[in-house]
Parts: sequence; structure tokens; C-alpha cells
Amino acid sequence: MESKMPEKTYGLALEKAKQDLQGRDPMMVAALSGATYEKLAASRGRFRLKFWEEEYVIDYPEVSVRDKSGQEPSTFIQILILHYLISADGTPSADKWISFRELPGGRGFYPAFQQQVSQPLARAFGHDAAGFIKAAEVLGGERLTFGSVSFLFRVFPRQWVAVVLDLADEEFLAWVNVLFDGAASHYLPTEDWAVVSELLSTRLCQAADR
Repeated sequence: MESKMPEKTYGLALEKAKQDLQGRDPMMVAALSGATYEKLAASRGRFRLKFWEEEYVIDYPEVSVRDKSGQEPSTFIQILILHYLISADGTPSADKWISFRELPGGRGFYPAFQQQVSQPLARAFGHDAAGFIKAAEVLGGERLTFGSVSFLFRVFPRQWVAVVLDLADEEFLAWVNVLFDGAASHYLPTEDWAVVSELLSTRLCQAADR
């Protein structure tokens, strides 16, 4: 999704997301999402939100998204950030993991999800636990105890994704499962979680080559 869809495909979605955020109470948005909001004037302010360990600034009500260097990130990153701010309803963590199939509408897209997210990870790391550990740590992953090796990645302040690797052996092929917090649908629509997951898969594979 990061590599297969041109920036212009996201143009209309970005404009709609900006409009949707402009219609919301910024203080409530911050409270529900875990972002911070700083009032700069009577009707102006600024959100600060961590996405993947990097802080982004979202000016309001203009709704411009900038990274720490003051540059606009890619269009699809802007959309993910704005969709999170719009969708977050403050639901507490469900304290359980669910698969992509269990997200609303996820079952129908699961074969594509496997092809674009899980299978590239299985090919890259199915025989290389050390490489997976190295890549996950580069991305700030936190070690879990599932499977052969697993890590948690804090995508947004109140949402995270886990990647579970079961290594190949003489009897079974390698298997990778990407898991979400049970409250994930309260913070992003399913199609956005697919984009987040493909971004994570791509970054892990790239980190292994460093």
C-alpha cells in the first residue's frame, strides 16, 4: 500500500480528513486520542501526536501536518494521523489481541493482507530470528513472549501492533501473525490498519538490510 498507490490517489481522502477534523472540538480530540493540544490564540492551536515514535505537529484549524523538521510527511502518513485523531473515541485497551480477520470487514481482505504483510515477513525472517530481533529493535519494538519471537510496536499513543514470528522447521513453514489491540476499530478504520501493517512490514524488511 505504501509502494503500490501513488500520492495522488490519496488527495481527496486527505482533504476530507482535514475537513472532518476542522468540525471537531480540539480539546476533546486530544483527550480521546492521547494527543496534546496547545492553544495559541482564541481560535487557533496545535496538536502534538506521536506516530511511530516520531512527534508530529498538526496546526488547527488549518490542519497542516508537519514532522519535527517542519516538513510535510507523505500524504498517506498525513491521512493515518488525521484519521486517528478523527476516529479515536477514548475506548480503553481491550487487553487482548485480535487478528486482522477480526477487525470489521477484515475477513474479506485477509488473503490480500497475508500476501502484502505477513508473507514478506515470513520470507525475510522465517529462518532468521536474530535478523528479526535486530530489525524490530531498530524500530523501537518491545519484546513479547508469543511464538518463536514477537514484538510490540507502539504506533499511536493508545494503539499498538504486535508481530509474531514462528520460525520454519523440518515440518512447518515459517508463519507470521500480525495482531491488533481488541479496541483497534475504535481508533482507525480497518483499511487504515492494513496500511499501518504494510508500512510496518516494509520497515522491518528494510531495517534488516541496514
